[in-house]
Amino acid sequence: MSEASVRAFFATHAPDVPIIDQGVSTATVVEAAAALGVEPARIAKTLSLRVGDQVALVVARGDARLSNGKAKAALGGKPRMLGAEEVEAITGHPVGGVCPFGLAAPLPVYCDVSLQAFATVFPAAGSRTASVELTPARLAELTGARWIDACTLPEEVA
Repeated sequence: MSEASVRAFFATHAPDVPIIDQGVSTATVVEAAAALGVEPARIAKTLSLRVGDQVALVVARGDARLSNGKAKAALGGKPRMLGAEEVEAITGHPVGGVCPFGLAAPLPVYCDVSLQAFATVFPAAGSRTASVELTPARLAELTGARWIDACTLPEEVA
């Protein structure tokens, strides 16, 4: 799985989107932003959550934090982050490379409205060194994501 499944996904669904492999770690928001030369907020991090019996992915901007209250309202239950082994087993991607593309099995995908502040964002691409650049609308379209408001921005916490 991982980067190979993401490459296959884009070859089929969006051949115009290149995989950007930095050759250095992009596993954290800070590392990805530094490697790509963008502000951390433009990194589209993928959160793997369990809500009741269902696993879902929420893609949010890099500096946003999941709000338990907002997420519970948007997802219909209290979200719980998955452990690293469970994430890789379910998504097929290692932590640090988790993305909503080329998944091991279909999962519901949600995009947080925080992503809409940017013309383009950079989600991971199945490995700890690879990313893609997409508009938030295209990200949602390619993954069949529903838009939700589940996160809090740094300025809202202060």
